[in-house]
Amino acid sequence: MIRLDNISKRNGAQILFIEASAVLNRGEKIGLVGPNGAGKTTIFRLIAGQEPPDEGQVMVERGTTIGYFSQDVGEMSGHSAVAETMNGAGPVSEVAAELRSLEAKMGDPDHADALDTLVERFGEVQARFEELGGYELDARARETLSGLGFSQEMMDGDVGQLSGGWKMRVALARILLMRPDVMLLDEPSNHLDIESIIWLEAFLKNYDGALMMTSHDRAFMNRVVGKIVEIDGGNLNTYSGDYEFYEAQRAQNEKQQQAQFERQQAMLAKEIKFIERFKARASHAAQVQSRVKKLDKIEKIEPPRRRQTVAFDFPNPPRSGDDVVTLKGVAKAYGSKTIYEGFDLMIRRKERWCVMGVNGAGKSTLLKLVTGSTEPDAGTVALGGSVKLGYFAQHAMELLDGDNTVFEQLSSAFPRASQGSLRTLAGCFGFSGDDVEKRCRVLSGGEKARLVMALMLFDPPNFLVLDEPTNHLDIATKEMLIAALADYEGTMLFVSHDRHFLAALSNRVLEITPDGVHRYDGGYVEYVARTGQEAPGLRG
Repeated sequence: MIRLDNISKRNGAQILFIEASAVLNRGEKIGLVGPNGAGKTTIFRLIAGQEPPDEGQVMVERGTTIGYFSQDVGEMSGHSAVAETMNGAGPVSEVAAELRSLEAKMGDPDHADALDTLVERFGEVQARFEELGGYELDARARETLSGLGFSQEMMDGDVGQLSGGWKMRVALARILLMRPDVMLLDEPSNHLDIESIIWLEAFLKNYDGALMMTSHDRAFMNRVVGKIVEIDGGNLNTYSGDYEFYEAQRAQNEKQQQAQFERQQAMLAKEIKFIERFKARASHAAQVQSRVKKLDKIEKIEPPRRRQTVAFDFPNPPRSGDDVVTLKGVAKAYGSKTIYEGFDLMIRRKERWCVMGVNGAGKSTLLKLVTGSTEPDAGTVALGGSVKLGYFAQHAMELLDGDNTVFEQLSSAFPRASQGSLRTLAGCFGFSGDDVEKRCRVLSGGEKARLVMALMLFDPPNFLVLDEPTNHLDIATKEMLIAALADYEGTMLFVSHDRHFLAALSNRVLEITPDGVHRYDGGYVEYVARTGQEAPGLRG
C-alpha cells in the first residue's frame, strides 16, 4: 500500500536515513519508534507528501487517502468544535457550512426581504446535506468528540476559546471522522486522559484502515499495534509484534550481536598475535601471508549500537514523621460547582497515592490544597513534622529563567554540586552534549518539564506531589523515572494518565467520583482488578 524504498534524507548536517526501506500494508497497524530527533516526524511528512526524500522513492498506491495528525494543529476559531471536526470530512463539510450560513441569515432581520429565496435555497442545500449523509456525520462527529472527552456544551462552543490541548483533540477527531485508508498519528495520546485513551484504543483496534503512529504511552502502543518499525542509526528495522515483543527482541538481538562481536574480536586478536609473532621469520612467511589475506576478507561484525540511557540514583530524602499530611472537613468550590465538602484524608509515610477521576473531578485541586497553592473554603490542611515537600505542576515550567542555559539553571540551584554530577543529572533527563547549553527560553514544553523534574529530584524532598509528571517524557525517560521512584523512600501523591506509571508506582488509590470519594488499599493494578475498569469514567 505504502512503500519506502531505499530512502535517504538529511536534515541540515544531520543524516536521518541512509538507503532505508519499510512497508505499510493494507490494514496493518504499525508503531514507529526511535529516539527524539531520529526522524519519526520526517517519515510521516515523507508519506504525506509534504517533503520529498533526497534519494529513493516513497510509493503510495493510487487512490489511497491519507489522514495525518501532527502536534502542530494550526489556527482554529469561528466555528464550533463539531463544525471544525466535520470540516475534514470532504464535500459534506462545505454543504454543512452553507447550511449554517443560511440558518443564520434566515434568523437575521436584515435579510427579511430575501427570506423566500433563502428558504428555497435552504431546502435545496438541506436535501444535498441529507443525500451526503450529513446528519449521520454530525452524530458521528459528536460521538467521536464525546469519546475524546468533550461535553455537549464544549462541542457547540467556539473552538477558538479552547486551550491548545483541547484544540489538539479536535484535530484528532477530524482525522478519526474522516476514516482515511491510512492514518498517520503523531503522539495521538498526548493531552488525553485515561478514559479518552481507552476509547481511542478501542476505536483504532476496530478501524479497518492502515495505521502508523508514534506514542510515548507503552500500554496504548501495546494494545493497538501489531508491528514495530524502529529508526536506528539511519536504518528502518521492522519487528513483527507489539512494543513488549520489540523490546524483548531488540535486547536479544543486541545480546547475540555482542556475543558474535566478542567471538570475532577474540579470533582477530589471536590471528594478529600470530602474525606479529612470526612475521619476521622466513620459515612462517607463507602462513603469515595466508592469515593476512584471511583477515582482509573477513567481514567485520560491528558492536551493537546501544541507546544512550542513563540511570540516575537519587539520594535518599531525609525521613519525615509518620503522618505526612492531614485534611479535615475540607470544602472547596469554584462558583456554583462544589468540588469537595467535608472531605477527610490522612496520608502516611511511604504511602503512594494515585488520584483518579474524570476531567474536572478535582484531581489537580486536591494537589493544590495539599501543597498550599490554593486555600480550602472550610476545614484544615496540615503537613506533618519534618515534611519537605516537592511539587511538580505544569505552571512550574514558567518559573525557569529564560536567559539561563540548562546547565546554568542546574548550577544556580545546586552551587555545591560537581559539574560531573550535574551533567549526569542533565543526561538522565535527555540533555546530552550541547543540549545543556540551550537557553531555557528556547526549550520546548517537553524539555522544560524534564528540566523542572531534574531540579526537583536532585535533592529529593520526602513528600513528592506530582501533577501529570510524564506528560512530556518519552518512553526511555519514563522508564528511568519509574526505576528511580520505585526505590524512592519518601511519600507520593500523584495524578497521571499513564497506566504503566500508575501500575508501577502506586500502593493506594483515591478515586474521585460524582457520588463521593472512594479509597482503595493496594495500587492501580488492584484497583482495576476490584472495579473491573481501568478508569473511573468507564464505570457503570
